[in-house]
Amino acid sequence: MARAPTKLQKNKRVKDGGDGSQENQKTTLKGADRSAYFARREAAKVLRVVLEGDANSRALASIKSLIYTPSVRNKKATFALICQTLKHLPIIKDVLEASSILNTKWKRQQELVYIIVYDILFGQAVAMAGDAEKYLMRHKNALQSTLKQILSRRNVKNVKQLIALHQLPDVSLPRYVRVNTLKLDVDSALLELQEKYSVEKDDLLPDLLKLPPGTDLHDHPLVNNGSIFMQGKASSMVAPALNPEPGWEVIDACAAPGNKTVHLAALMKRKGRITACELNKQRIKRLKETIKLSGASNIHVLNEDFLNIDPKAPSYSKVKAVLLDPSCSGSGTAASRLDHLLPSKAAGQDTDIERLNKLAAFQRKALQHALNFPAVEKIVYSTCSINQIENEDVINSVLPIAESHGFELVNPFPEWHCRGLPVFKGSENLIRTHPATDGEGFFIALFAKKKNEQRKKKHTFPRIHIDPFRTWLYYRLNRP
Repeated sequence: MARAPTKLQKNKRVKDGGDGSQENQKTTLKGADRSAYFARREAAKVLRVVLEGDANSRALASIKSLIYTPSVRNKKATFALICQTLKHLPIIKDVLEASSILNTKWKRQQELVYIIVYDILFGQAVAMAGDAEKYLMRHKNALQSTLKQILSRRNVKNVKQLIALHQLPDVSLPRYVRVNTLKLDVDSALLELQEKYSVEKDDLLPDLLKLPPGTDLHDHPLVNNGSIFMQGKASSMVAPALNPEPGWEVIDACAAPGNKTVHLAALMKRKGRITACELNKQRIKRLKETIKLSGASNIHVLNEDFLNIDPKAPSYSKVKAVLLDPSCSGSGTAASRLDHLLPSKAAGQDTDIERLNKLAAFQRKALQHALNFPAVEKIVYSTCSINQIENEDVINSVLPIAESHGFELVNPFPEWHCRGLPVFKGSENLIRTHPATDGEGFFIALFAKKKNEQRKKKHTFPRIHIDPFRTWLYYRLNRP
């Protein structure tokens, strides 16, 4: 019969938890030490996803999106910790490699190690809380000594000079929030925000509010309960460009993380049906969280590749609009996404022609697929890219096919100042936003069914075969 573990054995087992999740010491932490302990571990989880996505050139979401999920509790501290760790990451890696202090166990938890080493060398004092903190604090002198050697070897006076190329840009653009009209009207949101901030309505989008640069709303009650979404102006233009009518059936072809999906639901006033397609299972989870937060009730989530949907299937015979925001390079949101902090960008690997060609091939294929739905009247194609190969070139290559289906390019925002690159006739109907002036570099194209094509469709009746005898009999019986 197995003997029960002694109290000493239980304590030892808890103390030796390698990932810090089972450490006995965390229950005795108080105040700032407790907050720092949990912030490091939350930050390490996010950092792992960020670094793996960057290494594989397939990010699940931006750094901000990963941090501002409901599962991350201390968002502000976690955000700051990740940004600063990434900013110092090249130096941290050099220090760890040169000092040779990591064994196999800690190499498996490198993200947590990076975060703690940042705190030891550049951040706040590290309490002897978890196993990782204790191990690295025992090597504090070696880490600091190695850092001094690196500074001397590279002939710089301080760390600031060493990381000058990795500084965050000086962003002085407004903070935008979109009011989720499924939960709150715009005027009520405006009044509540004006109690603490300077707020005004946007001059283009009626559900968008503009606040001063740097306004921090991440812990605001309206954000936490889904009444407002922190969404840039360019991103908030995509759903209104499609402008589906209440009651329509709509497909959001590449839906996660879901901000545009729930915006569609708000514009449709919960009427009709939105099929939100997403292939990636991890992103499906984020999509469902966004939908739940928004309160939208007319969205059906489909874990499927949009290209695998059969447009001729009866279940899609009434789809009238498609929003296609496919995978893209993200070059238009690199600054707001904090992509400049990623190792691949620091190493100068941000221009990958082969990857751009693959993305453009997929984008063309997806847009052509959207044109095949029999009842579709509107299609919006959008990217958060500034590259012509993903934008005007995709539209130009698909335009003849679209025209053969009875579609034309239409300008969704005639008053908008920035148009598509003049590389083909009709590009004046395309929308571009610029990262420097608009905060994000987006591209929007609206295909709409020509009105005469819609009339033909509405007034085309099946041929009726009339029985002459029944016609004669009807008139005989109903003769006055």
